Order: sequence, then structure tokens, then C-alpha cells
Amino acid sequence: MKILLIEDDAQIADLVVSAFEAIGFQTQHEKDGFRGLRTALDHNFDAILLDVALPLMSGFQVLEEIRKNSLTTPVIMLTASVALPDRLKSFEFGADDYLPKPFYVEELIVRVKALINNKRGKVEMTLVQGNLSLDRFTRVATWQGEKATLTQREYVLLECLMMSPGQIFSREQILKQVWNVDFDPGTNVVDVSVQRLRKKLTHPESESGITFPIETIRGVGYRFKSQT
Repeated sequence: MKILLIEDDAQIADLVVSAFEAIGFQTQHEKDGFRGLRTALDHNFDAILLDVALPLMSGFQVLEEIRKNSLTTPVIMLTASVALPDRLKSFEFGADDYLPKPFYVEELIVRVKALINNKRGKVEMTLVQGNLSLDRFTRVATWQGEKATLTQREYVLLECLMMSPGQIFSREQILKQVWNVDFDPGTNVVDVSVQRLRKKLTHPESESGITFPIETIRGVGYRFKSQT
């Protein structure tokens, strides 16, 4: 997945770029409307995140030019304004969604995924692997009749493993994907998070004989066991 972020606020841009790269998205960042428009027209992206108040060209001008050039890439407008006229103007110019600042980056990720899936004609807001399902909107996981609302880190960890069943992920890879930090041999945050996931979704009196599908690969890391 490739995302274009057109945003002049460095702090917001760093947060958004880090969050999307942590879940495997490629993100290109432009700081002004003119360069953002040129990049949007010259390259292919799965979604565009567009600030309204930009140097050189406003977000509305950029959006108008994008649609004039028959570019159908999904666009989410990001703005500090919550006024109805601004929201209506965004949709009139061809925006697909509108998110006022300040926003939760987790919500932005969910909205982007939903727009991309809708454009591709395959709405997959619930990820299912065997007897385990993960609602990507509510962050509720269901396993053997047990439901649990996950934290954002737990959700990203489980989604990462479920998306690649059978693949072994080292602790270093998980730390980079989920926490966006370099490997620290002294930390046990990955092991603790996996234990919490298992505890949340495994009923202590369950006698199904089916083990939770996240397997520990001793000395290496973890993998999601392929289920038939």
C-alpha cells in the first residue's frame, strides 16, 4: 500500500508517517500544496491524506485539480476546521472522507483501509483465520466464543500475525512493525503482549482441545498457526 500525505505540520506528519509505516504502508510526505499536487499526478497511490491549510496551494485547490485530472484515488481531508461549510466544500470538490484535527491516528488508519477496500470492491473490515476473527473497526477479537476488545498495540500485533499465517516473525520484526522501535534485547514487551492476547481470548475452563493459534517458536519469535 502506498499513501501520499500532504501536510505542512511536521509533528502531525511524523506521527502519521510512523503509524502507517509501522503497519507496512509506504508513505510519501509533501509539505506544500504545489509539490503535493505534482506528486499526486506523477505517481500512483492507494490513498491521499490532504491537509486544508497548506502553503502555495490550499488543500481545496489541490483536491480540485486532482479531480479535474480524472484522478480517482481516495482522498481524506485533514483540517482543524469543523465548520459545516468546510466539510461540505470538501465533498463538493470530490473528497471521499473528512477527519477534523486533532484526530486519533488509529481512526485514520481504519478509515484509509476502509476506503482502499471499498475502491477495490472488497470490504474486509473483519479479518478471519479459522476460528479467530478480528473486527478492524472495533478492535474486537473473537476466539472460540470468547470476545475481547484489544488495545491498539494488541490489535496491530494480532493483525500482523493473522495477515501472514505460517510466517515466523522474530521479536525484532514485531517490535519494528508494531512498536516502530529498534530491537532491544533486554525488553520482553513482545512476549508480554502475546501472553495478554492469549489470556484475553482463552477461557480458563475451555475444554475444546484447540490451542490458541499464536505459536511460540523458541529462540526465534512467533507465528500464526495456519488453520484448516
